[in-house]
Amino acid sequence: MTTIRVVVVDDHPMFRLGMAAMLGSLDGIEVAGQADSAEAAFAVVDAAVDPVDVVLMDLHLGADSGVETTRELVRQHPDLRVLVVTMLEDDDSVVASVRAGARGYLLKGATPAEVERAVRAVANGEVILGPAIAARALAQLTGARPSVSPFPSLTERELEVLDLLARGLDNTSISRRLVLSPKTVRNHVSNVLTKLAVPDRSAAIVRAREAGLGVG
Repeated sequence: MTTIRVVVVDDHPMFRLGMAAMLGSLDGIEVAGQADSAEAAFAVVDAAVDPVDVVLMDLHLGADSGVETTRELVRQHPDLRVLVVTMLEDDDSVVASVRAGARGYLLKGATPAEVERAVRAVANGEVILGPAIAARALAQLTGARPSVSPFPSLTERELEVLDLLARGLDNTSISRRLVLSPKTVRNHVSNVLTKLAVPDRSAAIVRAREAGLGVG
């Protein structure tokens, strides 16, 4: 079996270390390094004794852009495959990443099995999208039109979270239902409150139920 050498690029230490530990436990995958910034990513990839096969790339790297880092890494190392792993699920981020040269796009709520499958797929030259991203892409390709959202500023995942809030679920229950980490759910709830310009969960629930969410 050919070993897949990966580098994990993320400015959140706990996520980066956890991802590296998970990947390092898999057969045929070797973690060649970690980086928390664009500069560190270039240094790790350039310094590798053996070529790096796959870089797992977050899109937010502090002051750096994961999209621009991806573009430059691929330009400098044409055989390198970049797999984006991020919390951003909007179409603009997906399109920008793919145009920059990314070969895959996963959300941070992806399971270990989904991450492993994606790493092996992009290392093999395939292009892979996470389930939610792929569903939207397929809908666009087939001409399907999603129903009009009552809150267009929210992403699909944020709308899911808001709907579950309106159904009376707490963060722990939402985390289990959507197979997301509690921290990810908290971030989504915070984004929902900010985008709806409401002071707390109760006000968000009222807005959601007025719009028809939380029923059925």
